[in-house]
Amino acid sequence: MRDGMNYAPQGRPNPVCGPGDFVFAAVGLDHGHIYGMCNGLIEAGADLKWVYDPDPGKVAAFRAQYPLVRTAVSSEQIFDDPEVRMVAAAAVPAQRAELGLRVLNRGKDYFTDKGPMTTLDQLKRVRAGVRASGRKYAVYYSERLHVESAVFAGQLIAEGAIGRVLQVTGLGPHRLNAVSRPAWFFVREQYGGILCDIGSHQIEQILYYTQASGGQVAASQVANHHHPRYPELEDFGEALLTLDNGASGYFRVDWFTPDGLKTWGDGRTVILGTQGYIELRKYIDVGRDSEGDHVYLVNGEGAFHIPVKGKVGYPFFGQLILDCLEGSERAMTQEHALLAAELALIAQRDAKRIGRRE
Repeated sequence: MRDGMNYAPQGRPNPVCGPGDFVFAAVGLDHGHIYGMCNGLIEAGADLKWVYDPDPGKVAAFRAQYPLVRTAVSSEQIFDDPEVRMVAAAAVPAQRAELGLRVLNRGKDYFTDKGPMTTLDQLKRVRAGVRASGRKYAVYYSERLHVESAVFAGQLIAEGAIGRVLQVTGLGPHRLNAVSRPAWFFVREQYGGILCDIGSHQIEQILYYTQASGGQVAASQVANHHHPRYPELEDFGEALLTLDNGASGYFRVDWFTPDGLKTWGDGRTVILGTQGYIELRKYIDVGRDSEGDHVYLVNGEGAFHIPVKGKVGYPFFGQLILDCLEGSERAMTQEHALLAAELALIAQRDAKRIGRRE
């Protein structure tokens, strides 16, 4: 996979419900992550009933992947269907919040691609919509939820393998593939900025691994270092977080993956604890193994390399289905999902512009 926009992992079926128990629909096919979102839900036992997008070409491509899905004539047809419990969407980032509010107002749960909104005003209205509706506004933070090494790291931390987590460093490089990107990708108002977009993945991981329930953005920076043809693109971003439990986090995101790498980005995470550390080489182990999901663990018992590809699975999706059916919060709390988005929005808003002036 050379393009992160079309990253759509497939795992083993692990249904948590029976046929017809959890029906969902796909609306808004602007980002390829919709395929990963649907794959995860279907593997967990959900039934994909409807698809809608105003672009018939996108719908045709989607139906080629999921031939049993029905094509709706409008989003309203889906919202009116009492069988539909959840709407999954990967709309243009600036449109995700408004679509989500419509879904919540119709009494259905919403599952959106990251970043889940592009402004703090949208976030405020989403929080109000969640309270008023009692429904879920779930977010597909795929770089943790749909990566087996990232899932396994959470399990190791929960077991106390490295003690209390003190600091998380996340590296999120991506390949640009500019010629294949839609026009909205290069419009700042539409995609929200690099920290709001792919930076939200990193912030969610920092919060999760440190088990923080709050934090502040100590510093953030963005740049367009090398793409003057796209003046509203930010090709580099970084931020430093100070968390409410004393831990901290740093991340860097960019669009500089070279063509020689056999995947879309050499995503890595380093997690420092009081009794050891973990390094994740998520998508490739450069120069050694083109397969991803490598976990390196160093603690008082020794130094270990643990390849986990195909061994861990993706429990988030089944947990999310059960949360929607039972009103629980196994998969991710609502506050965690929106806190990650809030810190990303603040980092974006307050970011210092750096780089060489042409």
